[in-house]
Amino acid sequence: MAKNIMFQGTASSVGKSLLSAGLCRILNNHGYNVAPFKSQNMALNSFVTKEGKEMGRAQAVQAESARVEPRVDMNPILLKPTSNVGSQVILNGVVYKNMKAMDYYKKKPEFKKYIIDAYQNLDNNFDCVVIEGAGSPAEINLRKNDIVNMGLAEMIDSPVILVGDIDRGGVFASIYGTIMLMAEEERARIKGFIINKFRGDVKILEPGIKMIEEKINIPCLGVVPYMDVNIDDEDSVTTRFDNKNSGEINVGIIRLPYISNFTDFSPLEIEKDLNVKYIKNTEELKDMDMIIIPGSKNTIKDAEYLFNNGFDREIYRKRRKGVPIIGICGGYQILGREIVDPYLVESDLNRINGLSILDIKTTMLKNKTTTQTKGEFIVDSPVFDDKGDIVTGYEIHMGETEMLGESSHILRLEDGRLDGAISEDGTVIGTYLHGIFDNDNFRKNIIKFLKKQKGIECSDESLSYYELKEKEYDKLADNMEKNININKIKEIMGL
Repeated sequence: MAKNIMFQGTASSVGKSLLSAGLCRILNNHGYNVAPFKSQNMALNSFVTKEGKEMGRAQAVQAESARVEPRVDMNPILLKPTSNVGSQVILNGVVYKNMKAMDYYKKKPEFKKYIIDAYQNLDNNFDCVVIEGAGSPAEINLRKNDIVNMGLAEMIDSPVILVGDIDRGGVFASIYGTIMLMAEEERARIKGFIINKFRGDVKILEPGIKMIEEKINIPCLGVVPYMDVNIDDEDSVTTRFDNKNSGEINVGIIRLPYISNFTDFSPLEIEKDLNVKYIKNTEELKDMDMIIIPGSKNTIKDAEYLFNNGFDREIYRKRRKGVPIIGICGGYQILGREIVDPYLVESDLNRINGLSILDIKTTMLKNKTTTQTKGEFIVDSPVFDDKGDIVTGYEIHMGETEMLGESSHILRLEDGRLDGAISEDGTVIGTYLHGIFDNDNFRKNIIKFLKKQKGIECSDESLSYYELKEKEYDKLADNMEKNININKIKEIMGL
């Protein structure tokens, strides 16, 4: 049986995902075969396994940190919000159905068997499992049918480490309050707490740590400094949407209300020459040297949002000036003439006009395409100059897109299908391939084009995105080992 440990948080976004990823790397460095696990994940960022199963991006990142292949057992339930009160439920990597929150809540007891089966598969194949909770275990209104925090810890008999975020303030109150709202048997599972995202001199914090340890009779296992690491976030509750870049080339990613898989743009954010900005209003588009329309979990609603808020007019202006425009997945669909949804799989509207920049039409279908793939560029463009190059990525979409007129595809995929479309002048492209910017040559050629457009000297400096990610995982693990009692955590796990 695998040894396990679970990170639960005093709230959402306290750093559970990153700490889980870091511990996966540490334990693997110590010689263990490690798997991450999160029973239920709510996020619009997802990943497709080699088997074509859809899972939460955070667990794929944690698997990457653990140096193992992501598998759907690591995240058996994924909830992808489609509205304020409903989500598409992904069960064992396949669409189950769209459900309202109350309907899903009532159904949760039936999902326990899938969670236990998935965990047992990891239990049988790995030395240890690092488990991530969701939200907070102190959400007492959700405790009855809990399958992701203390309810899960009971199901799989896991010890728990509680994580508090000092950056948002009130960390001692949140730790104390969380524990006091638990039943006695639940408190007994908490073997330690970690204070995360600390800035300043830890000596000033030490008296408070001593006092809270005495009040709750649970030891502090470490104080982790605020970490600036380039590792994909779990969901849109993130600081990544804040503009922090200082490059000379402005890349605008339109922040759609239902934006999904914004981790597609992590490789752009680490390029020092780029100033990547998530655009919330049309005024911000005016200085952009390239515009990206990202993926969407509700393409029709997001297309409606663009028209209602005047983005279409500003996009047309930039288009006339020759500014490159790239659409990924839902963004690709929005660039076309029309999106129809005859089965209402995404929204309550059955059709909407697109931006009509690409000569394509998309029809939403009942079945979702989820597959890893690679493709060869079959056209050339002044923007990416990649004809003959091979790129890899993955597809997650409900729609099927057809060419109208004489538009050209851009990729021939390994299974023989053709993907994407390109404008006649080659400056507007769309593709279903998520992760396309992970391909170093594709990304570098676009940057080279943008530099030439602005008269910036091009260098031969090359950055491998894979190597950069490896350095970031090591940086995260090193920081955690310096500031957390890892030996104590291993002892708690029984290692």
